[in-house]
This record gives sequence, C-alpha cells and structure tokens, in this order.
Amino acid sequence: MELQEAKKQFIAAWGSFGSNWGINRTMAQIHALLLVSADPISAESIMEALNISRGNANMNIRELINWGLVERVVQAGERREFFIAEKDIWVVARTIMRERKKRELEPMLRFLDSVKNVEGGGNEKEIAVFTNTVEGIRKFGGQANQSLESLLKAEENWFVSSLIKLIR
Repeated sequence: MELQEAKKQFIAAWGSFGSNWGINRTMAQIHALLLVSADPISAESIMEALNISRGNANMNIRELINWGLVERVVQAGERREFFIAEKDIWVVARTIMRERKKRELEPMLRFLDSVKNVEGGGNEKEIAVFTNTVEGIRKFGGQANQSLESLLKAEENWFVSSLIKLIR
C-alpha cells in the first residue's frame, strides 16, 4: 500500500474510532491528519485534505487545542496559523482519559451524590431499591475514578510492565 492511501485509510478509521472515544468524527479525522503529518499544517490545508468547511475546521481545531491534543505553531514569515498534534501516543491516551474523566465520570459522580439521599415520596422498598442502585453506581464510578487516577499518574514503563505481568 502506498503512503497516501495508508494515510487516507488511517484518517478514515481514526475518525470512526473517535465516535467510540467520545469525540465527533471530524474532530478525530483532523487529529489523525495532524498525527501522521511530518510538519505543522494550516487550517486551509486541513480543510482541503478533509473536504470540510472553515467553520467546521476551526471549531474542531479549537476543541482539539482545548483537549490538549493539538497546539498552534508559529512559522516564521507566515501569517496563517499552523497546527501540530502530540505524537507520543502515551501522552495522547492519558490526555484523552483525563478529558473523558473530567467531562463524563466526574459530572456523573457529582450527580449521583446529589440524589443519593432520599426521604419519603415512596414506600420503603422503592426507596431501598433506588438508594441501593444509586450507591452501587456511585461505588463502581468511584472505583473507576480511582483506577483512572492511578493510570493517569503512572509512568509508561510501569504501566507496560504491570500489564505484561497481568497477562502472564
């Protein structure tokens, strides 16, 4: 397979995977394009490569910057903005985990904390079922949160060696 075809397929696949990771397809495709590019790319080049509008490109680039996956790069003599993605996949994975934790898990835990204490409004059995369910979800979410915190603090070598031990 030639490089351009491989890049095209990678960008398309990364875009599809992105929806499973909590980001939209275009945002994931822009990230993929920047991941596999040797040099920083302008918004105009991103728009052309992915056949997307300026607004779509700008909105998704801004969101990738907010996530910490992409940064602006200044090029001498250029008025246009250029962008480059973090290439270290360990940093990328940790960044995505941190953002998903912050955007999804932590709000869920705060919500569950707000509804855990129920008084009246139903019979004892209904109240018990509700509070047990909420507490079970809170407990699971808390354990997931602790696991993610450990993983986010872990060094790459520790994680890989621990994973290998677990597999054996």
